Amino acid sequence: MKTKTLLTILIIGAFCQFAPSTARAQDVDSIAPVVVKTVPEAGSKDVAPGVMEIKITFSKDMMDQSWSWATVWQDSTPDSIGKPHYDAGHRTCIMKVKLEPNKTYGWWINSQSFHNFKDSQGRAAVPYLFVFQTRGQ
Repeated sequence: MKTKTLLTILIIGAFCQFAPSTARAQDVDSIAPVVVKTVPEAGSKDVAPGVMEIKITFSKDMMDQSWSWATVWQDSTPDSIGKPHYDAGHRTCIMKVKLEPNKTYGWWINSQSFHNFKDSQGRAAVPYLFVFQTRGQ
């Protein structure tokens, strides 16, 4: 009986020792960042052609000078004007581009191969497919 009780106590003790690390609840700070907003809105079909700022907003503060705007298909991206940058809040990446009329554009914001959009802790953002279309002139 004493051996059985001692064995039970040891098993319970071991479980209590390791349970916190295996059953720890996740919080927003420990999860990868995600895209929460785009300008233009993803899926839009009536974006005005011409010069505009593309804006990708993330759920967390992001690492500056680190991004992966990956093409979806050949010629899926417009000509950029200057380099991408983050706004003062470090959550919105902005890239100035020139859009042609009657064209569909697409980027992977991170992808299987490219994952340089990272939060300030170095966690790569979840890949996001961003596609929109411009209207005629």
